Order: sequence, then C-alpha cells, then structure tokens
Amino acid sequence: MIVSTRGRYALRVLIDMAEHTDEERIPLKAIAERQAISQKYIEAIMTLLSKNGFVDGVHGKGGGYKLNRPIEEYKVGDILRLTEGTLAPVACLEKGAGICERKAACRTIGMWSKLNELIENYLDNISIADLIKK
Repeated sequence: MIVSTRGRYALRVLIDMAEHTDEERIPLKAIAERQAISQKYIEAIMTLLSKNGFVDGVHGKGGGYKLNRPIEEYKVGDILRLTEGTLAPVACLEKGAGICERKAACRTIGMWSKLNELIENYLDNISIADLIKK
C-alpha cells in the first residue's frame, strides 16, 4: 500500500483543523497557507471530507470548515480508506475483489491477510488527537 498525496494531505488538513478548533470556521485559504498546499487541491479534499461527514462547511462570506466531532474520533484508518479507497496490501484483499482462482493454492494469502490485519488495526488505533501529541 502506498498512500497518495491526497491521503497525506487529508491528514495534514485535519490535523491543522484540529489545532485551530478555537476558530468558528476555518477558511480554506488559511489552511492552504499554513500547510503550503494549493487551495484548489484542498477544495477537492474538503469536498470529499464534507460529503462523507468528516467536516461541516459553510460557503460564502464568513464561511469555512470545522470539525464536527471530537478529534479522538477521527481515526487515520477511516481517513485513509476514504481517500485511498483501500488499505489492502494486495488486490485480492480489497473490498469487493472477485474471488481469486488461485486462492485455494496460494501460499502467500495468509501472509497478506495478516499484513492487512496489522495495517488496519494499527491505523484504526491512531487518531488525529494522537498525531497532534507527537
């Protein structure tokens, strides 16, 4: 599994927002400047996060985005699954993957399954709150 720029930037944006929860709404421009990420790229990320219930947004004057739950509830695994589509290390373990014709004879499926479990458990136990502490 390789985490794309979108996944890494989504984490940076949510960490930034968590560090500025004292603000009523955080304008995209402010996040873009602090994180040195183009505002257009952040807009795409925020649309994805907003449509999937991770943040609330208001457009127009005085608008911006805010987190809609405690920062401890934002799990890295959930964020990366949203932005990446999967955390699976191999295609045959991805959600919705067809049945592999070699599965019965596959000598590596157990290893890949264990790695997948380790990745998911690890990332599902790290929150945005944890990342702010480090």
